[in-house]
Amino acid sequence: MGATGAITDVAGIRVGHVQKSGDGWLSGVTVVLPPPGTVGSVDVRGGGPATHETDSLDPTTLSQTVDAVVLTGGSAFGLAAAGGAMRWCEENGRGFTVPGGLVPIVPAAAIFDLGRGGDFSARPGEAMGYAATAAAAGQPEGHDVERGNVGAGTGAAIGRGTYKGGVGTASLTLNNISKDGPVVVGAIAVVNALGLPFGAKAAQVPEPAPPLNTTLVVVATDAVLDKADCKRTASAAHAGLARALNPSHTLADGDTVFALATGAVALDRSTPAARQISLITLQSAAADVVRLAILDGISRAEAVTTAAGTLGAYGR
Repeated sequence: MGATGAITDVAGIRVGHVQKSGDGWLSGVTVVLPPPGTVGSVDVRGGGPATHETDSLDPTTLSQTVDAVVLTGGSAFGLAAAGGAMRWCEENGRGFTVPGGLVPIVPAAAIFDLGRGGDFSARPGEAMGYAATAAAAGQPEGHDVERGNVGAGTGAAIGRGTYKGGVGTASLTLNNISKDGPVVVGAIAVVNALGLPFGAKAAQVPEPAPPLNTTLVVVATDAVLDKADCKRTASAAHAGLARALNPSHTLADGDTVFALATGAVALDRSTPAARQISLITLQSAAADVVRLAILDGISRAEAVTTAAGTLGAYGR
């Protein structure tokens, strides 16, 4: 575990939350702001995703770096928050260089929390995305990350809407895959899943389950990875989601994992075998840290009363 047990144990990673509750609201935005030059990719496995700009993270596409990742409530409507993060990045000189200016690369993904505060139209937009990005930029290096019902996890629920979900985070340090020193792997998760943690009794609600779910994850490391490595890391990290939640990756979930590599520490690639071992070890750790982040988010959730009734905190 790193210094804070958070994704921000990866040097240069910052996280900002903005949320609103009351007056019909129960939603928010979480922005992961990496250092300039961070490489990234994504793997979407849920059957009901709400995403923005994920195609640009395919290893075969032109852009290589990611300027920010937006996790938001509000389902597909909430993806408008990405526009605010893009505006902040443009104002601060971050983006893909094109003739006449910059185009920030800001992928986003959303959970379904519409109406949980009472007003279906109360959902994040451009202003909230800008504010969350600015909040991330204002954090000090290595800051702790607020967990529970904050940011994109404000209106999160699990177990077919029976219990509160929320934001969780974790980190691990690997000491044997680089000659340059330890490698840190961290994750942040927004848990709004149809399922429950393994071993929990399934929620007793009418079938079929409503399509109102999704778990969103950002994995970050300070290792040197290219875009294809990040893609494989995101894919491997989905194993942590499957270990934490039962069921996962369903038709009614939009489960999505982003992977970011800041490139500060070179992995051992002295031989083909060393390269394989270092990548497998890192990707195995990514799955482990995702599981820990998901369980952290669930354990820190608080019971709240919504327009649909009381959502109990799970595991308290």
